[in-house]
Amino acid sequence: MRKDNPAFVPDSPFARPMTDKHMAFFTAIPKTELHCHLLGTTQKSTFEDLVKESGAAVTQEEVDGFFTRGDKPVGVLRIFRALEKEILIKPEMLTRITYEYLADCKKHNIRYTEFFWNYTGLAAHYSFEAAQNAIIEGIHKGFEDFGVIGRLIPAVDREADPECAEVLVREMIAHRAPETIGLGIDYRENDHEPENFWKAFLLAKEAGFKVTLHAGEFGCHWRNVRTAMELLKADRIDHGYTIIDNPALVDEAKTKDLIFTVVPTNSYYLRTFSDEEWAIKQPIRKMVEMGLRVHPNTDDPTMHHVNATQTWMLMYNFLNFSTENLKQFMINGIDGAWIDEETKTQWKKDWAEEFDRLAKEFDKLG
Repeated sequence: MRKDNPAFVPDSPFARPMTDKHMAFFTAIPKTELHCHLLGTTQKSTFEDLVKESGAAVTQEEVDGFFTRGDKPVGVLRIFRALEKEILIKPEMLTRITYEYLADCKKHNIRYTEFFWNYTGLAAHYSFEAAQNAIIEGIHKGFEDFGVIGRLIPAVDREADPECAEVLVREMIAHRAPETIGLGIDYRENDHEPENFWKAFLLAKEAGFKVTLHAGEFGCHWRNVRTAMELLKADRIDHGYTIIDNPALVDEAKTKDLIFTVVPTNSYYLRTFSDEEWAIKQPIRKMVEMGLRVHPNTDDPTMHHVNATQTWMLMYNFLNFSTENLKQFMINGIDGAWIDEETKTQWKKDWAEEFDRLAKEFDKLG
């Protein structure tokens, strides 16, 4: 039943019974995470603490609603807006959220993570430099205590004016930090086309930052994916599902060897597909079938009611990918990461050997 499944996804015709030993395999897979929003990792108890500390006019009923996910889930933007506008009034609050996120990464063997954070909504409270430094403090503490490597991707708020995006990039340049490695764009894609922000992405590229874009989410037209690839020179695509409607664009993405950071618990398809359709029609299945390189991610784990272990389990047990597929997804995550080639080569060798040992034991479980 939905209520028993991670993120309240529907039952799948592909699903087999999963024991604790099966789940231990999905936990043990060495992982990168390339598509996760910092605010979407906020624990409910932390959220409650921060509401009290900030004195925000947010009721317990509202908090409970923020962390409730039903059969037809709505997006998390309203939660992020509450955090930005009323709650995260001190930069050290970002330190706590970051540290707790990296602690959770450790539990699920995420060894390296690149995560998004949005400054535009926080600018009324403190400077970009103060916010960035607070998150970096959490990254350093998290690495010391858990050994997880964290890197930052400031993200354009596509509901704000394009000029705000340019300001963001200029702040990234003025307060350059080795932990900040690229520019993203997120929040509501509908009616906020990527080309509106061309200047910010050009500035980021010229300054030597990598770029990734949320595109082709919410059923938005494949043209947004093409714009991200061709005009904005994306190094990676987040979501990208509607690319499957344009085989020629799929071929272009394959030629460019682009990695697509996908989210099996994406709210849009949980709302628009019937329970019977969901697993069969999931566009991630078609993306892989068409030869695209995908990598599964949690997106907003505490608000989607999912963790990385469950995300990888869903790819196998609900979307019917094989262990060989999972191994390739793991490699895709390394290739998609913005790290040096020497590290990529070493991780791919070491992690592949580790995966093979794990998969051999997993296959014995039946």
